Amino acid sequence: MRYRGHVIEAHRSSLTVARALVAACAIVAATQAAGQREFRVYPSFEGDVAEAPLPPDYQVPGELVVGHLMFPDSRFGSGGQWRYGGTGWTDDYPKGDRALVQMLRRFTRTNVRAVEQPVNLEDGDDAHYWPFLVAGLAGSWELTDEHAAKLREHLLRGGFLFCDSFFGERNYVVFEESLRRVFPDRPIIDLTDDHPIFHTVFDLPEMTKVAIPNANEVFWGGRMGRGPPRWRGVEDEDGRLMVLIAYNNDVQDAWQWADDPRYPGELVNLALRLGVNVAMYAMTH
Repeated sequence: MRYRGHVIEAHRSSLTVARALVAACAIVAATQAAGQREFRVYPSFEGDVAEAPLPPDYQVPGELVVGHLMFPDSRFGSGGQWRYGGTGWTDDYPKGDRALVQMLRRFTRTNVRAVEQPVNLEDGDDAHYWPFLVAGLAGSWELTDEHAAKLREHLLRGGFLFCDSFFGERNYVVFEESLRRVFPDRPIIDLTDDHPIFHTVFDLPEMTKVAIPNANEVFWGGRMGRGPPRWRGVEDEDGRLMVLIAYNNDVQDAWQWADDPRYPGELVNLALRLGVNVAMYAMTH
C-alpha cells in the first residue's frame, strides 16, 4: 500500500494496553486451536475494483483477524443469495480489509493474519472465534431474530462490531431496526472526541467532526444524501463499547481506495489510523 508521501506517527501504547493485548491474543490463540471455519473468498458486490490478490502468507494463522460480517441485505429480497457473496455485505471487501491489515502490521506489534475472515452468524458458534468484526453497507442489513440473538451473545461475551458505510435517514432507519433486535434494552449513544476509542493508539482529537466520504462523491461528484457525520455506539453495562457506528461516513471506502491518488491522502490516513484504534480497542477491552 502506498501512502503518497503522507507521514503517519503513532504514539506509544501504554503498558496497560500492551498487557491487555497480550491477554486478548492468548485467548484468541486458544480458541483458534480449538478449530473454526476455514478461510474462504466470496465475490464482491463491487466486482473487480474491490478484489485483491491473495497474499503469499494467507494461510498463516494470526493472533488478530479482521472478521467481515455476512448478513442478509434488504435490497436483495428474502432469499439466501447473501450466503454466496455479491450482496451488500461484500462492499469494500476484501480489498478494504487487507488495507487495514497492512496498517495494523505496520503500526502495531500484533501478529495480524494477512487475510480477513467472512463470518456467517448461522455457522454455529464460529462467530465467537472472531472477536473483531466489521460490517459494510450496514444501512441495508436485515438481521433475523436468530442472527440478532447470536450477534448479541457474541458482543456480550467480549466481541466488537464496527458498522460503517451508510448515509441518510432511510438507511439509518433500516440499520437501527436490526440493531434494536440485537439490543432492544440498550441505548444508542453519541460518542464524544474524548472517547478512548479515538485515542487507543493514535490521537484523533476531532474525529467526531470529520466525515469520511464515499468514493462516488470523491471521484464522480455523486450525492449520498448525507447529513452531518454521526459517531455513535452501544455500550455494555460496564461502559465497554461493543458497537461503533460510523453513520454518514464510509471509512471502509477510504481503506479500499488507499492506493488511489484520487482519494485524498489525509482522509485515507485518518481512516486507517481510526481502523487501527478500533481494532486495538476491540482486542484490549
